[in-house]
Amino acid sequence: MKIQKKHIKYIIFTMLIALALIAFDVRLKTVHYTITSNKINTPMRVALITDLHSCKYGAGQKMLIDAVDKEKPDVILLGGDIFDDVIPDDNTKTFLTAIAKRYPSYYVTGNHEYWSRRVGEMLAWLEANGIEDIGGKTIRMNIHDNEISLSGLNDPDEARYTGEGEGMVTELERAKNERDDTAFTILLTHRPSFVNLYKDAGFDLVLAGHAHGGQWRIPGVLNGTFAPDEGWLPKFAGGIYSFDNGSEMIVSRGLARESTRISRIFNRPELVIVNINH
Repeated sequence: MKIQKKHIKYIIFTMLIALALIAFDVRLKTVHYTITSNKINTPMRVALITDLHSCKYGAGQKMLIDAVDKEKPDVILLGGDIFDDVIPDDNTKTFLTAIAKRYPSYYVTGNHEYWSRRVGEMLAWLEANGIEDIGGKTIRMNIHDNEISLSGLNDPDEARYTGEGEGMVTELERAKNERDDTAFTILLTHRPSFVNLYKDAGFDLVLAGHAHGGQWRIPGVLNGTFAPDEGWLPKFAGGIYSFDNGSEMIVSRGLARESTRISRIFNRPELVIVNINH
């Protein structure tokens, strides 16, 4: 009987250790989403990268760079908080320098770029390294014979921390007027919590980050415990959301690891790949 009890205790202990290892696993994973549109002629692939916060992914950021290279995206969209307001910029600059040489890359700010009070320096560095800041802008591109209209929004903290900017609502209204609805329309933004504004704006696809997956998750049961702006039990912590008007929003759970004050639980950092097909 004693031997059996020891055996049961050992099994329970082993299971608890295994559960803890899974729960606190912060290895990078790649998440794929597929959406369809009759505006698309040839399949194309978008990499959505958010909330890196200058965290480390191996020597020379090799793990993250290799993960992007493996997917061979047609374009990279950087959805804010790639820089951090506390952690030095080294890891971010190493990663961005590598990908900008391989892929067309477009950027919008997150709140932490403004919190750093160095956002001007950051944006100047991006421009010097071939990464286009599209905050408050709409651009047109052709990818594999697909006409794409890409709009970007600056983070709402721009005005608070710089005293400048038109504000996100004004930027969004202008984007609605400047985009070409005969093209496939994408809105790149940082915060998913303004979902009602995005939905009403009628973009084909909205891409966001910021929520960090709600930090603590129970897969299949609880999609996030707490997220900035959304509070407890956030509805838009991460994943794909489809709306009645045909718009879809994809929210990345982001890449933050050592920068977070509270550990991620059942919430591995992610590189998001969006396959857009006819």
